[in-house]
Amino acid sequence: MTDTDAGQGAPTNGQGAPDAGIRILAQFIRDLSFENPRAPESLRAAGAAQPQIDLGVEMNARGRDDGLYEVDLKLSAQAGRDDGTLFVVELLYGGLFQIGGVPAEDMEPVLLIECPRFLFPFARRIIADLSSEGGFPPFLLDPIDFAAVYQARKAEAEAGGPTVGNA
Repeated sequence: MTDTDAGQGAPTNGQGAPDAGIRILAQFIRDLSFENPRAPESLRAAGAAQPQIDLGVEMNARGRDDGLYEVDLKLSAQAGRDDGTLFVVELLYGGLFQIGGVPAEDMEPVLLIECPRFLFPFARRIIADLSSEGGFPPFLLDPIDFAAVYQARKAEAEAGGPTVGNA
């Protein structure tokens, strides 16, 4: 048995540098809202035209004093037809991540692309369950290309638009 410092628990690649790695320590619903403003009439529209869906995606991240990172994935969807809104769902789903071996210049893409990829399947299931409990067929979000969303937001920020998030 050897004496080691408990603070040096990061795995290494045999050359003294820690291996890159992402660990999810916790996942949680930070905020959740489901509105069905026209119930029960909206539920009786069997055979009606497919609703128009507006989807919003946001990612935010922030470092903590303990060296961990909080990442939030905000998904919002509004379903409607010509006669009005069917439902609105907003979910702010968060995760607590431990990230090691990632150079500082690569940290923002890891936080705003890779971490949301880990959170998405769980957030997708919550939205599907909510829409089903609201009386509608389960609303299954299509997979999201977080790299494309990140690049678009970064381009907006560089052009003077809204910011990408806090990395």
